Amino acid sequence: MTITQHSKQLRGQWLRRGAAAVALAAVLGGIAAPAALAAPAARATASAAPAARGDLVSVVPLDTLDRDQVVAELGTLGIDPATVRYGVRAYRLTYATVDPQGRPTTATGLFVLPRGGPHRPDLVSDTHGTVATRDDAPSGGPGSNRLTPYLHASAGRAVAAPDYLGLGGGPGNHPYIDTRSSVTASVDMLKAARTAADRLGRPVSRDVYATGFSQGGQVAMALGRELSRGRDGLRLRALAPMAGPHDLLGTEFPGLTDGRVDPRVGVFYLSYFLTAQNRLHPLYEDPAEVFRAPYAQVVESLFDGSHQVQDIVAALPATPQELLTPQWVENVRSPRGALLEVIRANDGVCDWKPAAPVRLYTGGADTDVPAANSRACAADLARHGVRAKVVDQGPDADHTATAVRSAPQVVRWFDAIRQGRSS
Repeated sequence: MTITQHSKQLRGQWLRRGAAAVALAAVLGGIAAPAALAAPAARATASAAPAARGDLVSVVPLDTLDRDQVVAELGTLGIDPATVRYGVRAYRLTYATVDPQGRPTTATGLFVLPRGGPHRPDLVSDTHGTVATRDDAPSGGPGSNRLTPYLHASAGRAVAAPDYLGLGGGPGNHPYIDTRSSVTASVDMLKAARTAADRLGRPVSRDVYATGFSQGGQVAMALGRELSRGRDGLRLRALAPMAGPHDLLGTEFPGLTDGRVDPRVGVFYLSYFLTAQNRLHPLYEDPAEVFRAPYAQVVESLFDGSHQVQDIVAALPATPQELLTPQWVENVRSPRGALLEVIRANDGVCDWKPAAPVRLYTGGADTDVPAANSRACAADLARHGVRAKVVDQGPDADHTATAVRSAPQVVRWFDAIRQGRSS
């Protein structure tokens, strides 16, 4: 893989300190588009003005890689390339969707087609993990999260990887961990991807395989629930979340103060969550109610979509106790009031009965999203009569290693399901 300067930074000292989104970007860091293939906006193929959710606005070519290039990209980061059969072509889609208040807006995402394979490939929804900078979303610039979409596409499936709201080329701020809007953006990306596939002469089937990592693992579970209701005639074939924070109230939030979540990682996640959610719900009127000085003066501006993760980490303290006022340390330790309502509104993504098979991937050394999240999800599903296998990548698998080991296994599992060899 051609490692950009950004990717090199992500593999540096601040990655080893455990910044969550940093680790994610290092694993899923993108591939720089060759200059000859990076189409300017004027070359986008535009549709009529969007009239409904999922209407396609434009398609812009990004990358073209042959099979050997895909293998090389994966091998550089230690991802097993055994499932790579084809090269890939990637595009940025802009499409109509709605914001958290239900108002019309636009979003962007990465659409990837295999260069070979079935004439009518199945579709993978690959939802990405936490990023703070617009360009780190899948359809963003060099260093963006394109590696797992390329992995799935190279196995012969089309891939729709939404940027979510407020990332990539979408307007506004990203509503971090707003599950509802992440799902609407993901569903609408699938619809736009089907339209784009038709225009590109490579129509896709209605079968959808849903996966995602970290934040995207949680989104994948919630997306699966929405697809199970028959959205746009799509059929959910399998669910494979990797290291998702499926249990916010029971695992992830307690982990912020009891040591299960690395403190510096916890500071990053917590700051992102509180500032993003406050734009949607009245958690506070003044940042000084929640954050200690001097962080109260800067924390909201750090999450405006333009700051690199390493810069955000450097501007914040090392522990939640240094970040928050004493009252809010207790509120995080034992959520109540408006915070409790916000957590509950975005939790419970596993509290339903999937008809499609489910596998949950986790790692025993994950101090970003502890393995108890996946076990709690499996327990929720079991209460609905669904047996979901939890694939533990071992006691040495941290957040990054969980992604590296799990992604090729997910591809193989999807292959087995399509061939009728797995349940």
